Amino acid sequence: MSRMVRAAIVQTDWTGDKESMIDAHEKYAREAAAEGTQVMCFQELFYGPYFCQVQDVEYYEYAEAVPDGPTTQRFMALAKELNMVLVLPIYEREQAGLLYNTAAVIDADGTYLGKYRKSHIPHVKGFWEKFYFRPGNLGYPVFDTAVGKVGVYICYDRHFPEGWRALGLNGAEIVFNPSATSRGLSMYLWELEQTSAAVANMYYVGAINRVGVEPLGDDDFYGSSYFADPRGQLIEGKASDQKAELVIRDLDLDLIDEVRNGWAFYRDRRPDTYGPLTEA
Repeated sequence: MSRMVRAAIVQTDWTGDKESMIDAHEKYAREAAAEGTQVMCFQELFYGPYFCQVQDVEYYEYAEAVPDGPTTQRFMALAKELNMVLVLPIYEREQAGLLYNTAAVIDADGTYLGKYRKSHIPHVKGFWEKFYFRPGNLGYPVFDTAVGKVGVYICYDRHFPEGWRALGLNGAEIVFNPSATSRGLSMYLWELEQTSAAVANMYYVGAINRVGVEPLGDDDFYGSSYFADPRGQLIEGKASDQKAELVIRDLDLDLIDEVRNGWAFYRDRRPDTYGPLTEA
């Protein structure tokens, strides 16, 4: 019997305030659950605007404790109610001055399983993230959920193959990559990088992007969210590049074994030769 998992990702535009953004995502989660979804991930910093287009301390107010903050607690209750695994990309406040770009992972019974903190932090025009976030310090955890082993990699992380590989070696079967990515140089990489990571590591990838123009900048977030299978192929195409959309796909986790038995990339790795990569 195959291990089929119904998974969802959602791309949406900025509603104008935090509370309505949270309400909108709860509505999306309920819609997904009504269609039988078992695991779902929201977009990067899901309840706020992408404030990294500017550098302003007022946006520190969006940060919350994880898991004790109100948003994580609210969605822990929702996960239990809907019997659905949830991945929540949140602006985390550990304490004053210690802020992270984080994703909380909640199991289908409402249990908080842990969090991933974005490891690679950009600081270039329009993406002033070092102003807001410390680099992640929790490694590349994989969470044993009701649907299987789930990992998270966040936005700019996707340009770095090492973390993708670490997640695979840690047992990930599905890796979610919530992002805030605008049109321009990165757009042609959008379908290239995550699909390449999926095939190189022989697992499923859920690539999530925002959509629309937000008030803090004139960049257009181009959506185009999708799932890629362990062969690097898109599953039933991409979402719109202009409109909010809920993407629901069925993932056959047995395909992971089939692909890994055919492409024995993990067997043929040569870690004994890779030492210099960590010394450069």
